[in-house]
Amino acid sequence: MRSAEPEIRPGVVSVVLVNYRGADDTITCLGHLLEMDWPADLLELLVVDNDSGDDSVARIRAAVPQATVIPAGSNTGFAGGCNLGVAHATGEYVAFLNNDARPDRLWVAAAVETLRSDERIGAIASKVLDWDGKVVDYVDGSLTWYGMGYKREVGRADSAEFDVPKDVLFATGAATVMPTAVFRAVGGFDERFFMFYEDVDLGWRLNLLGYRVRYEPRSLAFHKHHVTMKKFGSFRESYLLERNALMSMYKNMDDETLAKALPGAMALAVRRSLARADVDATTLDLQRSPGGDDEGDVVLPKMALTGVYAIDYFTDNLASLTETRQELQALRRRTDRELFPLFRHAIEPAYGFPSYLSAHRDVVAAFGLAEHFISRQRVLVVTGEPLLERMAGPAIRAWEIARALAPEHDVRLVSTGGCQVSSDAFSTSYASGRALDDACEWADVIIFQGFLLEAAPWLKKSSKILVADVYDPMHLEQLEQARDLGTGGRALAVRETTRVLNEQLRRADFLLCASDKQRDFWLGQLAGQGRINPALYDEDASLDALIAVVPFGIPDEPPVRTASAIRGVVDGIGADDKVILWGGGVYNWFDPLTLLRAVHRLSVAHPDVRLYFMGLKHPNPGVPDMRMAWETQQLAEELGLTNKHVFFNHGWVPYAQRANYLLDADVGVSTHFLHIETAFSFRTRILDYLWASLPIVATDGDTFGELIRDHGLGRVVPERDVDALVAALEEMLYDEDASAEAAERVAEFRSRYTWSVSLQPLVEFCRFPRRAADLAVRLGEPTPRASVFRRQRPSIRDDVALAKQYMSAGGAREVVRRAAGRVRRVVGRAEDEI
Repeated sequence: MRSAEPEIRPGVVSVVLVNYRGADDTITCLGHLLEMDWPADLLELLVVDNDSGDDSVARIRAAVPQATVIPAGSNTGFAGGCNLGVAHATGEYVAFLNNDARPDRLWVAAAVETLRSDERIGAIASKVLDWDGKVVDYVDGSLTWYGMGYKREVGRADSAEFDVPKDVLFATGAATVMPTAVFRAVGGFDERFFMFYEDVDLGWRLNLLGYRVRYEPRSLAFHKHHVTMKKFGSFRESYLLERNALMSMYKNMDDETLAKALPGAMALAVRRSLARADVDATTLDLQRSPGGDDEGDVVLPKMALTGVYAIDYFTDNLASLTETRQELQALRRRTDRELFPLFRHAIEPAYGFPSYLSAHRDVVAAFGLAEHFISRQRVLVVTGEPLLERMAGPAIRAWEIARALAPEHDVRLVSTGGCQVSSDAFSTSYASGRALDDACEWADVIIFQGFLLEAAPWLKKSSKILVADVYDPMHLEQLEQARDLGTGGRALAVRETTRVLNEQLRRADFLLCASDKQRDFWLGQLAGQGRINPALYDEDASLDALIAVVPFGIPDEPPVRTASAIRGVVDGIGADDKVILWGGGVYNWFDPLTLLRAVHRLSVAHPDVRLYFMGLKHPNPGVPDMRMAWETQQLAEELGLTNKHVFFNHGWVPYAQRANYLLDADVGVSTHFLHIETAFSFRTRILDYLWASLPIVATDGDTFGELIRDHGLGRVVPERDVDALVAALEEMLYDEDASAEAAERVAEFRSRYTWSVSLQPLVEFCRFPRRAADLAVRLGEPTPRASVFRRQRPSIRDDVALAKQYMSAGGAREVVRRAAGRVRRVVGRAEDEI
């Protein structure tokens, strides 16, 4: 290895291949690398030959003179070979590709683009398919509690679900790209591993040091898979896997996790080896042979010794591993609890041998591993709004919460108002009565809006983690919404809604609100319920552990027009008309009447002005028709505006189609009265305006009024001021410089309210949900358990692979013996199930 690192060349990608007696594969791989969509002057090809002992070096040099071939001098394994290649690399980025793989044309370009998009990304995990591009080899990296990396999706047909970028624990060494400086800074691959799990160890290390490992499906490669190891026998592969798993967990787990996991992991390493070899482990048991025997030897297959030998290797390297562990743990930036979601399913037996499965079950129970390795929470999201194609704000928010949590958890979204839509990422359903109770029983964490505690009052005393979403102060809304119920009805509505909210505040382990202003309001009400107390204050004086600001959000991707929805579609609105958009329902606390008067006056000077109301009929049949909606239509008729300058959608725009309406508008508008509901509201329609980069005209006095004014997002006007509203609309519609500047400011500002940003406090909470400190004595600690991930029963393809393995190990007699044993087990299992 070189004593000094070579000078880095900006923009260059150094691709490292390790060759061991595989010149044909290596030459093929290099040929595909030269065909990539990447500038030749920014590509460096490095081949490390691990002392093949044949003519590999000469053949590779002759076939691909553009590549630099580096003789290793000995077989340093995959880890050592890659490290040697990086020692010679001059690129800003280093890419690793198995020599029996081939890259897609965009393999490097897509990886570098993603790396440049976020400096926190320490490595790109490429998508890897089989050689024909039909079957998955790698789309995610999972990890068992005993340190073995595995790929849950391997062997599945490729599909669109694997084309979504995400954070992962590790990239496969078959195809990954990193900044060279990061690789060197974290120490590269651990050469004690030789081969197998060195990629798991590197990714795990990157994550705990604070880097992200990002799966980028556009960075694609194709792999023959395990061509090299077929030459050496399955027992050697098993030995390497067992020992390297122990080393990786010892290095990377924190003290608490290691203390729980290491004893059981070592025990199961032995049990797996004996089970794989089908060895009778009672041979030395005195009770089995009370009279003794004269046999001085026990003949064992090599496979039976892999676990024992692995533990011995681990012990022999313990001193150096301890030194590495101490250095690494001192630099840790993320806790094991934060990383467990990236393990995916930690409680994974991985092998189906009956004696091993029983031992795995016993070890998991004895050491409390299912209570510790919570990779995925069972999260229930409950909304009272119907889940329909046309969804209102609360249903949209519940949907986005479920979508944000689904990549890391098992999520169910339940509506008590009806459900007619589904998602591939999480389950959706309507539930009430017993079905709602069952859904709540299933969950570890329940996130809810509205009246769940009234429908399932047993939750108040349960050990469930409850998250109350109080972004909508319902009792303040009732002051206006219930006006039409008469004096007694209105008072009852406000009183009951307040009681329901107080029940939530008293019981919730965590609360969500929409703004800092709302948070102050809710802190006052929490204080009135006795929740601002020494137990919570001593845990976190800021009370962030109790209540977090989680505003309504907008999609991370900008809107895309699929068709025109207003211009040239609505009769009376032409392609060149100026469109003002009222982006939601018409409720009693809004003031569309002042807006109509302003449009009436504006239309005299500007006959091309058009006002479009996106929805009059709320999709939830439980929401009553609003008096203000009727008054708005009446005034529009009186002023002669209806279907000339003012247009009404008497239904509700489908959630998935709202972009087409927003992109057909010139200005988004929101006018309201000044009262208590306004002061603490959070107008979700304004977020849609942000999403579509629309200049905004709104009444002052709420959260967004201040933001619009301070950030130049449009214009704010006083309550019921027709003159000011006319001037603001005229400027935003007809002053091109002013409207362009406002639109630009909106486009810059909107990233603050994307769902990925707004929901971050909830995402973090669900990774490590906790009982509120003041509720712990009364309710006790929750007891979530990691579910055991079980693979499907073996397929014909699996059986064929096993038969080949047994044939190579012991010939036809071994195949027959194993098959007979499997028949006995299947028959026995069937009898047990009868």
